[in-house]
Amino acid sequence: MSDETMREELERLKAENEMLKNKTSRAGQLWLKISEKGALSLYGLGRFPVTLYMEQWERVLNYGDDIRKFIEEHRHEFKTK
Repeated sequence: MSDETMREELERLKAENEMLKNKTSRAGQLWLKISEKGALSLYGLGRFPVTLYMEQWERVLNYGDDIRKFIEEHRHEFKTK
């Protein structure tokens, strides 16, 4: 492992460690992170993140109006926490 690679890994681990330290302050909040594979992960919805690639997020976001309409039309069928 080269010195540059080790430095990059150390910086990544420091950032991840800081993020984990601050995790308690994020309770109930949504937050984003780029995964190791280059996908976008949305945290804070449940136990596991929702991870999609950029193109997939764009498709979901472009479909937002249809999702909202569907939710309104089927609101009585949903269960809530």
